Amino acid sequence: MNTEVALQEERKIKIAETHSTFILNSIADGVFTVDENLKITFFNKAAEQITGTAADKAIGQYCFEVLRSNICENGCLIRESISGSKTNLTKQVTILRNDQKLIPVKISASSLKDENGKIIGGVESFRDLSTIESLRKEIEGKYTFEDIISKNHKILDIFSILPNIAESDSAVLIEGPSGSGKELFARALHNLSFRKEKPFIPVNCGALPDALLESELFGYVKGAFTDAKKDKPGKFKLAEGGTIFLDEIDSLSLATQVKLLRVLQEKEFEPLGSTATIKSNVRIISATKNNLLKLVNEDKFRDDLYFRLDVVKLKLPTLAERRDDIPLLVEHFVRKFNHKMDKNIMRVDDAVMEILMVYGFPGNVRELENIIEHAFVMCRDEEILVEHLPVELQQLKYYECKKRKIENPLQKSECKIILEALKRNDWNKEKTAEELEMHRSTLWRKIKKYNLLEEINASALR
Repeated sequence: MNTEVALQEERKIKIAETHSTFILNSIADGVFTVDENLKITFFNKAAEQITGTAADKAIGQYCFEVLRSNICENGCLIRESISGSKTNLTKQVTILRNDQKLIPVKISASSLKDENGKIIGGVESFRDLSTIESLRKEIEGKYTFEDIISKNHKILDIFSILPNIAESDSAVLIEGPSGSGKELFARALHNLSFRKEKPFIPVNCGALPDALLESELFGYVKGAFTDAKKDKPGKFKLAEGGTIFLDEIDSLSLATQVKLLRVLQEKEFEPLGSTATIKSNVRIISATKNNLLKLVNEDKFRDDLYFRLDVVKLKLPTLAERRDDIPLLVEHFVRKFNHKMDKNIMRVDDAVMEILMVYGFPGNVRELENIIEHAFVMCRDEEILVEHLPVELQQLKYYECKKRKIENPLQKSECKIILEALKRNDWNKEKTAEELEMHRSTLWRKIKKYNLLEEINASALR
């Protein structure tokens, strides 16, 4: 009788195992199990399809020999699960298929225990993210240009003319506030030009005193001054055939401006202490956060040099003028710091995004990047919360769109953009519509939709 009961129990176990195998082979996620030595003991159908390895070839192999993931050597989730140091782990990684194709996957791992609670191995599931990743790249491709990320119409307008500017060899002046990405645009122009195989040399003209800046730009010869024990080439010599980027051009002294003017006019310069001239084949891109023409009118910058530098001008908007880019930039910086700091932060809390969407960003894109980096340092989980932001942002209690009870994130963003454009244009609806490239009737409809009439009427009484 006991034998018959035992056989019945054994049959039940086999049926349960068969059902479990059937279920695991029917799901779209890859699933495999390993023993305590990380040798594969089960490999389902989806795992075969994703990895390109048949189950009979995988079983008995070490999991790292089959999946060949970028975390197999350091940070293996299933090894950490078996060791008991961590449980229920999730991470996005890449695996290498048999055909040498890299596949992005999201993996989850946990330990396997027997009826007594003893760890006897581990189980890992993984989902193919190739389609999602390819869609993300397709969407991003529309908003990315030479490492510059934007979907704002002002930046997209600049994107459209950059190739034409790059084809010429004319001097370019980039005006924009600190942290707005002036050097990124300068590099983009260089990389799109016929000079791209030659050096790109950036120089911050405001970082050095005038006495040193001249020798930094044009170099010097042995004996030019007490410590000049040998010839030293300047930045113009190092940039020969390529591009020199002169940031904070407005900080040049009038004496150095004269020497730079000669390079632009005569295509030659003299190193400090030399009487011989050196021919120069360098494209000059300059940048400033100030209005250079205003400095010319105040006799603080040479007019002849200004007109030589300002052949083509690019004006970059502040981040506050392109708030629709904030979510896109946040996503970009999250990916960047995940890679840089080897973390797996998946998202930003809605409350954090609300704060970022109303913050003024005096430091522009660079400040946003610093804020996300600060949050990465403080965050120990998968989601960036308000408590992970710098203290001054945590204390920000100004939620204009929240006050208007707008729930949709895109509507919140649109509300903020319209409200700030109205403020910039002294609440003039016609000028605001023109700036936003929106018909006046459309603007009026959106003003009513977002309950902005109260704000406009209040401004008229101030």
